[in-house]
Order: sequence, then structure tokens, then C-alpha cells
Amino acid sequence: MRSLIVGRFQPFHLGHLEIIKEILKSESSIIIGIGSAQYSHTSKDPFTAGERHLMISSSLEANGIFNYYLVPIEDVNSNPLWVAHVEALTPKFESVYTNNPLVSRLFYEAGYKVKSVPMINRKDWSGTKIREKILTGDNWRKDVPTEVSKIIDEIDGVNRIRDLAKTDGD
Repeated sequence: MRSLIVGRFQPFHLGHLEIIKEILKSESSIIIGIGSAQYSHTSKDPFTAGERHLMISSSLEANGIFNYYLVPIEDVNSNPLWVAHVEALTPKFESVYTNNPLVSRLFYEAGYKVKSVPMINRKDWSGTKIREKILTGDNWRKDVPTEVSKIIDEIDGVNRIRDLAKTDGD
């Protein structure tokens, strides 16, 4: 059975990797929707869809995971249209993994089997916390796959995040 998971992956971290591994224990393949794909270069969404695609694919393949599909999904800003938008962009799937109440409700109402994902080490493994660690100079590399760390270095992501946090005020 093929399942869907959607996230912003800003950046892809070890929690995401562990969740995908867990899902693939019971599913034949997974569609990974790169949500809010149109956003980049903001404090909340510093990485482009292409950069996130590379972070995810490099990390999964380094872990021997090849039964996945990556699909950038732009926001449509219309909840009644969102599920149809996702369906138009992705291969067919039977179930959806999410802990987001809105996403859960929308897919449930569209007739999908909705499953929650395990929350693994949320104290450290969240995109928000990792971006905060990058800003403050704390050790963020321990929270992301090695491949993600290399990509962030390659694109000068640390300085990008720090620059985006600046203001032009006094």
C-alpha cells in the first residue's frame, strides 16, 4: 500500500527520517509531499523546494530507502480545494500520515484512512528548534542527517538563516 506524508521539512531532520522508516515498516512505498513548496528565503521557510528535495532524497538513499516519491506541493490557500490539489500532483495513495488536525480532517472527509505519526524526540527534532539552534550557534548538526548538514553548508544555509533573522530597524 502507498501512503502520503506532507511536511515543510525546513530542514529535513532525524525525526523525519525515523518517521519515514517507521511508516515503511507497514507500507510498500511513501509519497513525501514537500509542503509550502513556493516559499523560501524566509525565517520560517529558509530553504527552497529544490534544496529540501535534495536534503530528503540524499538522506533517504544514504539510509538504503528507495521506495519513495518526492512531490513539491504549493499551498492553494483554500481548504476545500487542497485535497484535490494534492491528488492532482501525486501518484495514487490509500492512506495519509499526519498529526496536523486540519490535514487530518480534510483527508478524512475526502474518504482517506488517516493515521497519526509517532512523535520522536520533539524536544530536539523539530524544524523550528533546529533553525533556532542555527541562529544561536548551538549544535544543530546532531539533529539532522549528515547529508542535510552537508547541503546546508554547500548552500551557505547557516548564513542565510542568520541574514533572514536580521531586521532593518534601529
